[in-house]
Amino acid sequence: MDGFGGRAVDVVVVGAGQAGLSSAYHLARTGFVPERDTVVVDHAPGPGGAWQFRWPSLTYGRVHGMHSLPGMELETDPADALRSSSEVVSGYFAAYERRFGIRVHRPVDVPAVREGPGGLLRVETSAGVLLTRALISATGTWDRPFVPRYPGQDSFLGRQLHTARYAGPEEFAGLRVVVVGGGASGTQHLMEIAPLAASTTWVTRTPPVFREGPFGEEQGRAAVALVEERVRRGLPPRSVVSVTGLPLTDAVRRARAEGVLDRLPMFDRITPAGVAWDDGGSIDADVILWATGFRPSIGHLAPLGLREPGGGVRVEGTRAVRDPRVHLVGYGPSASTIGANRAGRSAVNDIRRLLARERDGAGAAA
Repeated sequence: MDGFGGRAVDVVVVGAGQAGLSSAYHLARTGFVPERDTVVVDHAPGPGGAWQFRWPSLTYGRVHGMHSLPGMELETDPADALRSSSEVVSGYFAAYERRFGIRVHRPVDVPAVREGPGGLLRVETSAGVLLTRALISATGTWDRPFVPRYPGQDSFLGRQLHTARYAGPEEFAGLRVVVVGGGASGTQHLMEIAPLAASTTWVTRTPPVFREGPFGEEQGRAAVALVEERVRRGLPPRSVVSVTGLPLTDAVRRARAEGVLDRLPMFDRITPAGVAWDDGGSIDADVILWATGFRPSIGHLAPLGLREPGGGVRVEGTRAVRDPRVHLVGYGPSASTIGANRAGRSAVNDIRRLLARERDGAGAAA
């Protein structure tokens, strides 16, 4: 890890997951010279973005909608379906960085981005300060697991954990487990845990929606549009997955037939022994597993004052409306893997226009 020492570059990319690598690729492809014009930093210890932290039992064959990075296909063989997704995707990201000469400075934390001298942004990192004319924030959500608060939560005598700390079903053998959350992670956890646990209970805030049939481009565009509308209004984004529904696979059909995916409405409070509803119902539990999703990891941007009254950052395309130097890639509608690829290209094209206008303005002033 090198010290930056306050050097100035055209673009800093924060994050080296799908969105960050896509952005770095398009920067180099359009003439930005890595390490001279651009710097990429990432807080993780190795390649793979958030994928390197996925639980071992999430095999690649169970991953839905993983798209290749631009310029290099993600080529797998049938045997890869049984390998952990963390291993497959991290290996692919590492090969991608090597092929395109993308140097990622890691592990480097970025606690804050502030206004700097001369119209530059000051990027404060654990490896020193960088000054930049434009910033691509591609920090994803994995670092901000979301756990809602319920009355009595601190009184629970069992274990509580979030999907981000889930290591596999073996640790739940013989235990009574309540799984909270109606997304893909919640259903996957339930189907893995049920054969080993003493009991499983599934609770969700709203009834889960299972999707029959293929999910094509038209449906994808409609889902992205719903997420995009929230971001355009400055509201916190919802994930694309949250509006697509759960794919009704053969495994899901079997789990439904066996009663594993029989859902209960959200409990009203947590007790020392488990969870309870205001109608008098209760369930004893040893573990509460919160499969309740993540929030965008954008705390480093707080000093720039980008948030709207609704709590989100309003963006047009990927550009922050309150500061055109800042682009959020992998945020809101670009949080899917294919969306991140397209957003990386869009952000780079926008930044090129911004920097060209600055140069033209400086030339005219001279």
